[in-house]
Amino acid sequence: MNALLAADPNVVEQPLGQLDPTEFRACFNRRPFKIEHHLADHPLFELSRLVELAQRLPESQVEYNPGNLSVSHDPNKTPRNGLSIEETIARIEECKSWMVLKNVELDREYGSLLDACLDAMRPDTEAVAPGMCRREGFIFISSPGSVTPFHIDPENNFLLQIRGQKEVYLFDREDRVVISERDVESFFAGAHRNVPFDDSFRSRGELFELVPGEGLHFPVAAPHWVKNGSAVSISFSITFQTDDSLRRQSLYRFNRQMRRLGLEPNPVGKSATCDAVKYAFLRTLRGAKRLVGLGDAKKPARY
Repeated sequence: MNALLAADPNVVEQPLGQLDPTEFRACFNRRPFKIEHHLADHPLFELSRLVELAQRLPESQVEYNPGNLSVSHDPNKTPRNGLSIEETIARIEECKSWMVLKNVELDREYGSLLDACLDAMRPDTEAVAPGMCRREGFIFISSPGSVTPFHIDPENNFLLQIRGQKEVYLFDREDRVVISERDVESFFAGAHRNVPFDDSFRSRGELFELVPGEGLHFPVAAPHWVKNGSAVSISFSITFQTDDSLRRQSLYRFNRQMRRLGLEPNPVGKSATCDAVKYAFLRTLRGAKRLVGLGDAKKPARY
């Protein structure tokens, strides 16, 4: 048993290794970087416990499919693997499948573990991006050799490798050869997370190899794809939003609407003044909508 486990075996007193504040604050949500963690032997990530968790979660929070997909797989043509959720986890070593348990923070035990991890890094995130909120956790369970197709995600993400090995191919979110401004706008307006991939992109990415005890930071909307090693892989994705990430999402949605009107908006981040004007307009518009009961702007979809 890991010496860092407290009297309650589901609580970790020091879930993360010592963070380098200089690297963290210089790279956070700009460039990928690795961290260390102490969760590789944690009992909550045993397959039997993950079966129990999957049984407690609503069916909509469990996504699974065959793992032998291509990097550029069309999400509209993803087949099922023919197994139940429980069978997929129990037979993960040979069933060639990929699975994610979503929003595990809604479960008390896993939510406490997520909070312990994010509380440990909050002093560093607040120094560069205040307003940590919308904490969410995702657990990935994958067969040997399975592939997660090329996609982007809406959150600040630290992927903690628990079991097995992963190869992560991560790309610069500002590289408009790899991902267009329109693709990012469409995603935050509700499009699927998968984005087109061309083999010519390969040389523009960076390869990170993850083993148990290592974690990797993914900047918001940084395109990536993942391939598992020769053993079963279990990973814990700890995610959150900040004031800045929520603001940028709103601006991307606003630009999407402008394009639908035939306009050509400035890309998000190109002009601080332009972004500020747009965001002030959005805040005024949201206030007006609340007064008439129309609610908030649409949030990005998570599949």
